[in-house]
Amino acid sequence: MRNNADITNYRQDFAIIANWIKFGSKVLDLGCGDGELLQFLRGSLEIKGYGVEKDDANLLACIQNGTNVIQMDLEDGLSGFEDQSFNTVILSQTLQAMHHTEAIVLDMLRVGKEIIVTFPNFGYWRNRIQITMGQMPVSKTLPYQWYDTPNVHLCTINDFDEFCRNHNIEILERRVITDGKEVSFMPNVLGSLAMYRLKAK
Repeated sequence: MRNNADITNYRQDFAIIANWIKFGSKVLDLGCGDGELLQFLRGSLEIKGYGVEKDDANLLACIQNGTNVIQMDLEDGLSGFEDQSFNTVILSQTLQAMHHTEAIVLDMLRVGKEIIVTFPNFGYWRNRIQITMGQMPVSKTLPYQWYDTPNVHLCTINDFDEFCRNHNIEILERRVITDGKEVSFMPNVLGSLAMYRLKAK
């Protein structure tokens, strides 16, 4: 599911995620793609990593690079995983492609002691301009055309903050980046990629 279109944001994504994970942790990466993030975390933090992926090509890539991976559809939920069985559960740049967004986030909070969620911010100013011009946004973090996009539930940073408040989710940390640089001023307008470290209250 993960989109590697913006390599600058992607590497910054990795670095921030690594800073939020403890050395030797047990980590579950949902929609892990080809396993690149898990490889990075394994090399830098010696994590015990497991991935979940449904795409056959990505699954094969994971197997070839030695990533522990389970083939399953996230839309079916995480019932196969026990409560609090991972230190961290990650959903990186996949949230917007989920049909059952609420269910997967709540299931992540059940399975993980902490969770990390990252997604393209639909409130980013360039997206707003394209909407104003009468077109669906196409950008580095949203590289698809309206007719072939896997994205079904795009949201803004403000939307996700409200989601967390309404579902009794504690925001431990939030980072927002654009072109590999952190954004602190007006993040819902100037930030293209939102990153959250969360836990259940």
